[in-house]
Amino acid sequence: MSSKNKFGFGPIEPAQVKPRRRDPGPMGAAVREAASSMTESTENLVEQRRQNATDAKAFRLAQEEGRVLVAVPLEDIRTDDLPRDRLDLSSVAASDEMEELKASIRERGQKEPIEVYRTETGFQLKKGWRRLTALQQLLTETGDARFAKAVARVAEEAGTRIDLYIDMVEENVIREDLSFAEMAQVAITAAQDTGLDGMGAEELVGRIYASLHKMKRSYIRSFVYLLDHLDEALPYPKSVSRNLGVDVARKMQAAPGRIASLKSALSNASSVDEQTEVLKKFVLSAERSEGKAEQAPRQRSVKYEFHVGLSKVTARKGECRILSEIDFSSVDRKRLQKAVEAFEAVLRDE
Repeated sequence: MSSKNKFGFGPIEPAQVKPRRRDPGPMGAAVREAASSMTESTENLVEQRRQNATDAKAFRLAQEEGRVLVAVPLEDIRTDDLPRDRLDLSSVAASDEMEELKASIRERGQKEPIEVYRTETGFQLKKGWRRLTALQQLLTETGDARFAKAVARVAEEAGTRIDLYIDMVEENVIREDLSFAEMAQVAITAAQDTGLDGMGAEELVGRIYASLHKMKRSYIRSFVYLLDHLDEALPYPKSVSRNLGVDVARKMQAAPGRIASLKSALSNASSVDEQTEVLKKFVLSAERSEGKAEQAPRQRSVKYEFHVGLSKVTARKGECRILSEIDFSSVDRKRLQKAVEAFEAVLRDE
């Protein structure tokens, strides 16, 4: 059969078919480029939004945990919710160390943030009383707007009362910047805080200073006893050394009757040296009294027994016991009293 059809030509060979070129024109190229660019932009936008959401979540978490630093106007920060962990704030505010801190802030700015927590009326100070005071003094002295705000970590919630006390003292305890008297005073003041469920000062020492060694907590408890019992009679509590304070507290606990005389002697102390001398004399006097008590001969308890008829008599200091077959409860009271009176009369005659 012929391969040609009725029209007189056969099938076209594949090699004879030339592919049609479909190169895009200028408009098509522009459309393709725009579409490609739009796809890439959309993917970048989606990725950017995803990153923004992650960053926003991390920021909110950091803000809630107080890890975000913000500039807080000084007039919005109050310090009346927590007692400060300093006994003599006026002396600290006027000290050479405060002047050095102010010079540093004046020259280099506030490098270490303070810590505050948010309340209904603004912010309350948690940590950084010295830095806040330095900024307040600098603003008063210079009027420079640089010192009108404090760099601060802000906690959105105050937390529990005990946590606030722990946070307040933690920084200074770690830096060993608090005296034992100041640490004891924090516990004494906290014991008066109605938000702490009536915990006593000694119990609070264990809670507030839980990170300290147990021996150091024992020293703080000694100072709690010292401050509790001497109170305002001790004019310079911060200046009492650890060893002297612990010794005085122990002697006071051993002989509470001597506390009144110690308070009287301290009332005449007009300097740190005089206070120290009074405390040392108290310890020495207590030790001498204890030594004499140990050296005093102890009286031996003498006891002897004898019989009178059918009665057995046992005699010792302050006691004369008669064991007899007689039923003394059946003896008339007046007669028995007359017999005892006669017994004592004979003893007095001798």
